[in-house]
Amino acid sequence: MNIGLRLHDAAPGTFEEKLGFARAQGFSCIHLALSKVLPDFAMCDALELLTDELAARVKAGLEKEGLECVVLGCYLKLATQDSEALEKTQEIYRAHLRFMNKIGAGVVGTETPAAPDLKLDIHSEEALQLFIQNVTPLVRCAEEEGALLAIEPVACHIVNTPERAERMLEALKSDNVRIILDAVNLLTRDNYTEADAVIEEAIQRLGERVCVLHMKDYTVNPEEYMTKACACGTGMMNYERLLRFAKGRNIPMTLENTKPDNAEAARLLLEGLAGGLKA
Repeated sequence: MNIGLRLHDAAPGTFEEKLGFARAQGFSCIHLALSKVLPDFAMCDALELLTDELAARVKAGLEKEGLECVVLGCYLKLATQDSEALEKTQEIYRAHLRFMNKIGAGVVGTETPAAPDLKLDIHSEEALQLFIQNVTPLVRCAEEEGALLAIEPVACHIVNTPERAERMLEALKSDNVRIILDAVNLLTRDNYTEADAVIEEAIQRLGERVCVLHMKDYTVNPEEYMTKACACGTGMMNYERLLRFAKGRNIPMTLENTKPDNAEAARLLLEGLAGGLKA
């Protein structure tokens, strides 16, 4: 199985050292958020910083350690009604889509949170249509660049259910749009008791377009809407359906909410559970 982690969750060090730490713990892929692993990389300056020289450095580091970058993160907020801010944000996404190909990454990953200026209810049809409108130029860019843009549904964001994610995909009408499935991000205090059903619905509605699984665990605080994320094996999660799905489609997985002292244990847990699944 192709299991990795967010590189910023690896032990402290330089970019190259963090890659080495990830490989030493047995990981085969990474999720790369440049602003979280390079101290001088600010997303607001990404247009100037995403250079060919940086691409060469990243690619060389990945190749040295035999690691695959399955997600290049660009989690800037597209759900905005500020046209000037949107234009700059879209340019940064376009730069990431071009950079993705230079380093051989699988997808550029993003989510659908509301920007601070948004005056719409995130659950409204208007909010969904605004996000679709604002992301459409980036979908066209992905098509032109031969790149992939992957969108992750989250229960407290605009694309917050498998059904809304499916509608988004239908509206965008592009093979260059994929889904990052993080099951825990779809679970809340209201639906966690039906977690298996939530996961099944996500797979049934979105499975053909899922390119990466984010893997973590969760606990529940009744006073908080979202479940609390934690490392695999430290909460309530049942992984069987997700692992069957990953094995059947050979989908890469990246761990979330790990620390250097529990990341390898989380990987071994998933590998052990997957190995025990009957055909």
